[in-house]
Amino acid sequence: MEKKGVLHSLPFRLFLALVIGLLIGLWLNAAGDAVWVTGLLHIMVTIKYVVGQFISFCVPLIIIGFIAPSITRMGNNASKMLSVALVIAYVSSIGAAFFATAAGFSILPLLSIDPNVDGLKDLPDVVFQLQIPPIMPVMTALFFSVTVGLSAVWNRSVYTTNILEEFQKVVLSIVTHFLIPVLPFLIGTTFCTLAYEGSITKQLPIFLIIILIVMVGHYLWLALLYGISSAYSGRNGMDVLKNYGPAYMTAVGTMSSAATLSVALQCAHKSEPTLRNDLINFGIPLFANIHLCGSVMTETFFVMAVSKMLYGEFPSLGKMVIFCLLLGVFALGAPGVPGGTVMASLGLITGVLGFDESGTALMLTIFALQDSFGTACNVTGDGALTLILTGYAEKHGIKAAKLGDVLGDQPAD
Repeated sequence: MEKKGVLHSLPFRLFLALVIGLLIGLWLNAAGDAVWVTGLLHIMVTIKYVVGQFISFCVPLIIIGFIAPSITRMGNNASKMLSVALVIAYVSSIGAAFFATAAGFSILPLLSIDPNVDGLKDLPDVVFQLQIPPIMPVMTALFFSVTVGLSAVWNRSVYTTNILEEFQKVVLSIVTHFLIPVLPFLIGTTFCTLAYEGSITKQLPIFLIIILIVMVGHYLWLALLYGISSAYSGRNGMDVLKNYGPAYMTAVGTMSSAATLSVALQCAHKSEPTLRNDLINFGIPLFANIHLCGSVMTETFFVMAVSKMLYGEFPSLGKMVIFCLLLGVFALGAPGVPGGTVMASLGLITGVLGFDESGTALMLTIFALQDSFGTACNVTGDGALTLILTGYAEKHGIKAAKLGDVLGDQPAD
């Protein structure tokens, strides 16, 4: 089989889409309000909308296609591994939140922030709305996968397990032949619209220092996660991290852990045998929906900045502790879509921290500026948690179960 050159590689195509979209957006921004500009923008936002609809449709299928069969292959160890996954995802999220809180109390008093988010251009409406609703919400798909997978194991259901295995092959074909080819279009149109609106040239410089601080925090947290996972598993985490470039870049463009799931799975499978195959198919889709350490870290740091900016003081330490502990819980149930974490936790922002409408609106705005980098941290951190799962399985003698081992006396073909 002939190897593809770098020009045909997924990372290059994603990067090329990012650059082209950014340049077109800046060009349209400078071209004024000509009719042809509006017409081209109509095309861009329509492509972005349709591709986004298709990806949203595929996400529940991917979750069911990967998590449920992975649970059946793990046999009676499935419920134990699910509990471990939930615990380490929660610990990582609240750890990132407390890390951001400490950084906020230490660094933010030294900064002078004067935000200005006015003057952005409005995007035109889509030409037509081709609605492709998913067959079920993301969390419904997640709970369906867990309950069906566990029930199939407990009842040793041969036919249900075979159906799940066959369905996984179908989903893999959807990912390979449909989902991955359209990702560059989503990334290109996303950056095109951001550049045209003025977010790149007007909003981003205002909070550049804060965003850079948060990004440094992301990298420090990833270094800590991979260090801990390497020490615990006895395997080299760099063998996993070095393969995550395409997933990181995709997450920056899509701003969605769910939309990045197909690429993340490819990156994780390149890390075999450092990561176990069965735990990749189980952990990566699961963590894409429950492990949002980068988004949690960013939101925590930003709520402190907004509180100081609008209300003249930081939230009390007691409020921040409660906020961090609850935010970790909300992150477990937040959808892996753009802005999912902050949208799911609006009740905490208003209830625990006491933000009014102005504070909430500003929080949503500045969170959106860096959402891509927080998502990239989330996705990349999933590899470290999967490495911890691999180490846990090895230490507790949990073998990679074959289909026949799960089903008993009736081995699969």
